[in-house]
Amino acid sequence: MTVRVRFAPSPTGMFHVGGARSALQNWIYAKQQGGVFVLRIEDTDAARNKPEWTEGILSALDWIGIERGGYEGPYFQSQNAGEHRAAAQRLHDAGRAYFCDCTREDVQARTGSQYTGYDGFCRDRGLEAGEGRALRFRTPDEGVTVVVDLVRGEPTFENKLIEDFVIARGDGSPVFLLANVVDDMTMGITHVIRAEEHLPNTPKQQLLWDALGVKPPIWAHVPVVVNEKRQKLSKRRDKVALEAYKDEGYLAGAMRNYLMLLGWAPSGDREIVPWSVIEDEFRLDEVNPSPAFFDEKKLRAFNGEYIRALGVDEFVAACQPWLTGTDTIAPPPWQPEEFDAEAFAAVAPLAQTRIAVLSEIVPNVDFLFLAAPLIDEAAWAKAMKEGAADLLAAAVAAFEALATWDAESLKSTLEAVGAERGLKLGKAQAPVRVAVTGRTVGLPLFESLEVLGRERTLSRLRAARVRLP
Repeated sequence: MTVRVRFAPSPTGMFHVGGARSALQNWIYAKQQGGVFVLRIEDTDAARNKPEWTEGILSALDWIGIERGGYEGPYFQSQNAGEHRAAAQRLHDAGRAYFCDCTREDVQARTGSQYTGYDGFCRDRGLEAGEGRALRFRTPDEGVTVVVDLVRGEPTFENKLIEDFVIARGDGSPVFLLANVVDDMTMGITHVIRAEEHLPNTPKQQLLWDALGVKPPIWAHVPVVVNEKRQKLSKRRDKVALEAYKDEGYLAGAMRNYLMLLGWAPSGDREIVPWSVIEDEFRLDEVNPSPAFFDEKKLRAFNGEYIRALGVDEFVAACQPWLTGTDTIAPPPWQPEEFDAEAFAAVAPLAQTRIAVLSEIVPNVDFLFLAAPLIDEAAWAKAMKEGAADLLAAAVAAFEALATWDAESLKSTLEAVGAERGLKLGKAQAPVRVAVTGRTVGLPLFESLEVLGRERTLSRLRAARVRLP
C-alpha cells in the first residue's frame, strides 16, 4: 500500500501557523514512508473564498519548503461536487440517511434546551427530498466507534451519544463532514494527519466511511496549538499568520524548525537541529498529545540563532527585501539612490550579531543612508542632559584633529574627552550616539562612525550642539 496523506486548507484568510505545522508533519511522514503528499484546497465556502488566498497558501508552502511540483495537486474540493452529491444519494438509497425538515427552533421546543442535540424526530417520517429539507445520517443506536489514532491511541465513542448529523443542506449541497470523507476516498488517502480540533468530527466521519463501504484511514490528531494563556490560537486575538512572520523577517529554516517542536522533540538535549535530522527522527507516535504552546519569544530567539549562523554574504542577501522594499515589505526611509551597498557590507557583520528578525536591520543602519538621522525624542531627552553641549563641542574639536579616522582612534579620543569631564566612556558616548544615529542603542558606535565618515559625523555633532541651549 502506498501511503497517501493530504493537507486540506481553506482559502479563507492568511495561512495559519498551526496549518503550517500540520503541513510539515504530513510532508515528512509521506517522505519517510515513500508516499505521496496531496494538496487539496477546500474551496466550497464560496462567500469567503478568494483566489489570492489560494495563491497565499501555495506561496506559504513554498516558503517553508513544500514546493510546487513536489506534491500532487492542488486539487479543488469544488471540482468534486458531483461525487459529494452522489455519495449523499447512495446513503439515502441504502437507508443510512433520511430527510428532515426540523428547524433549530423546532428541536429546542421539543427538547426544552438549546444545548441538546437533534432528537431524531424525522427518522421514521419517510420524507422525500424537498426545499428546506436537510439530509441527516442515521447514526447506529448501539455499539461504539473506535478511532485508531497514531497520537491518541484508540479513542472510543458511544454511538448513542452521536446525534443524527446533517450531511447535506436543504439546498442539496453536502456539508464539510461528507465532502471531506468523499474527497479522501476519491484521492485514496490512507493517513489523515490533522489538528486535535477535528477529533470530535472523526467518529462521524468514520461512520460515513463505514456506511460507504470503504475502510477508513489511519488517523493522527496532533495537539492543538495554544497561546501563553493556554487558549487555542485565534486569528482575531493572536499573531497567527505565517505571512506576517515572513514579512517581519523570520527565516524559513527557523520557522520550520520551531513549528516541528510543537508537540515533538528530536533526540538529545537539543532543539535547534538541521532539517535533515528532523526528517530522519520525526515519529508520529512520539508526538505529545498535550496542547503545544506557541511561544513567540522562543521563536524569536530561534530566529536570532539562525540569523547568526548565516554566512555574511547570505545575511546581506537575506536583508535585501528590507533594504529595498517589496510588494509586502514597506520601503525603507531612505531613497534608493541614498543606499550605499559598500557601507552596508561594512557594518553587516556587526548588525548580524544584534538582530533577531531581519526587519530590525532598517533602524540599525538607517543613519548611514539618510541626510540627517531620525531622532528618537525620548532618546534625545535621555542623552542630552547637563554637560552634553560641552561634551559635543569638545568631541568635535578632538575628532577634527584626528590624523586617522578609524574606530580605535575615535574610541580613545572620546574616552579622553570624557575623562577630562569625569565621565566614563559609556556616559561620554551617549550624546554622541544620539547625535549621530538618533538612538541610544544600535551598532557599535565607533565602527559606525568610521563607516559614516569624518564629514558626516562632524556635521551631525555640530547640528546637535546647535540644537542644545
